[in-house]
Amino acid sequence: QVQLVEFGGGLVQAGGSLRLSCAASGRTFSRYHMGWFRQAPGKEREFVAAITWIDRNTYYRDSVKGRFTISRDNAKSMLYLEMNRLKPEDTAVYYCAAKAQGINYNYADKYDYWGQGTQVTVSS
Repeated sequence: QVQLVEFGGGLVQAGGSLRLSCAASGRTFSRYHMGWFRQAPGKEREFVAAITWIDRNTYYRDSVKGRFTISRDNAKSMLYLEMNRLKPEDTAVYYCAAKAQGINYNYADKYDYWGQGTQVTVSS
């Protein structure tokens, strides 16, 4: 089992920045692809970004490209999401997730482990 805990969310004005963190434990962190997902009120969970463990290839949904950056520090078993130029539509609970193997980084049901989520609220 892998345990994931997100932190770093909060309230920020449109155009501002936040850095989310996810701490992993329980299994070898470097073996897992990692992703960030988000869920806004009344909507389904959606893919935000992913990073592979072998070569650190990154993937983003179109609406966050150029604004968000996903990264990982395997020595510290940490995953990060740097969010810049935030918009009100970015408001959601953000979740980190771990994927043991395979592709389909943009599908939530392909991930094996999930954190509890951290709230990001962007005011207009």
